[in-house]
Amino acid sequence: MLNERAQILLKTLVERYIHEGQPVGSRTLSKFSGLDLSPATIRNVMADLEEMGLVASPHTSAGRIPTPKGYRFFVDTLLVVKTLDKVEINHLENQLHPDNPSRLINAASQLLSELTHFAGVVITPKRKGAVFRYVEFMALSEKRILLIIVTPEGDVQNRIIFTENSYSQSDLIEAGNFINQHYAGCTLNEIRSRLDVELKQLRSEMTSLMSAAIEVGGNAIDESSEAVVLAGEHNLLHVNDLTENLLSLKKLFELFERKTKLLQLLELSRQAHGVKIFIGGESDVATLEEFSLVTAPYGIEGEVLGTVGVIGPRRMSYERIIPIVDITAKLLSNGLSQH
Repeated sequence: MLNERAQILLKTLVERYIHEGQPVGSRTLSKFSGLDLSPATIRNVMADLEEMGLVASPHTSAGRIPTPKGYRFFVDTLLVVKTLDKVEINHLENQLHPDNPSRLINAASQLLSELTHFAGVVITPKRKGAVFRYVEFMALSEKRILLIIVTPEGDVQNRIIFTENSYSQSDLIEAGNFINQHYAGCTLNEIRSRLDVELKQLRSEMTSLMSAAIEVGGNAIDESSEAVVLAGEHNLLHVNDLTENLLSLKKLFELFERKTKLLQLLELSRQAHGVKIFIGGESDVATLEEFSLVTAPYGIEGEVLGTVGVIGPRRMSYERIIPIVDITAKLLSNGLSQH
């Protein structure tokens, strides 16, 4: 436990470091803390905070900077969250109009990036089973066929099917028409349960193409059923704290490419009631040791559908970013509830 004096000095130190990006010395703490303390007293308190692991002394400076543990104490105990001004709230509301769920989610990611100048991220809702609106086949070569799948949300997935037989364009049209007529709007499990009986209606040489199309199409939709939508990753290339550690930045972009670990991390936020903050190594993802992730779940009628968030340096303006993430999640929930 910290006494009130130590809490005020730690809060001042974190706020000044976030604002200026430089180690904070006794003179600055005396000026901005509002406490009437001697430099010696401030140094003693700083020594105590350092011993507790809340602040650290860079070798190049007499000042101190917050550690991840210090940031955590600040966020949990000392932070005063700012309310967004009406202009920013109106901007969010105007941009997140519910014309199309897919566009709405992309807009949310883009807005998080624009307002914070970091990377915006959204996990899209999981689909309950592979469902498509229609499919189309296109011959690429004698035994290579492009399968085009369109989901009810308007997403398009392309997959190549390698076949043993050759098919004419009329064969491919017939196969597409059969699938669209019999299976559009069905889940993959529903299709499989009907597949054996209904394929007997087609010529025998068509059944292998149809079976492959259903399997490949189902896998394609399943793979895309939950995805990470990222925006503004390039913003992180201009953050001084991060450009000084290019290896860490490179690992983060590799994480963006793979996305699997990021999905797992954001999954944790589904259980949260409101905003959740991961600071550095708290995420158990080594790649994010130099970063912080602020997230919030979104959903409809109490059912959580996904997560929105912002990835940036540990030295971020938490009091401003927290309400941006929170309001974006709520507006996204409202927009999706209208579909």
